[in-house]
Amino acid sequence: MAQLSPADRAEHWRRTRNLMFVHLAIWFVFAYLVHWFAVPLNNINFFGWPLGYYFSAQGSLIVFVVQLFLFARQQHAIDVKFGVEENNNKG
Repeated sequence: MAQLSPADRAEHWRRTRNLMFVHLAIWFVFAYLVHWFAVPLNNINFFGWPLGYYFSAQGSLIVFVVQLFLFARQQHAIDVKFGVEENNNKG
């Protein structure tokens, strides 16, 4: 792993921290806010299902899985930019 200068280390941590906060905010919206407003959303139908039910039962889970892959990809891009990516050599 490369040794980072203090400025690069601070910038790497700033970008990692900001990425984490963005993903936590998205998680909060789909874990709590969507469910809090499920009853009013149930007045709207989506493919024959009440929209609140669909968001709660299916939409949140889909967002969480997609978010995991996006977070890993975005964090890897940050790590590559600063030269601290994990090396997957098996030899």
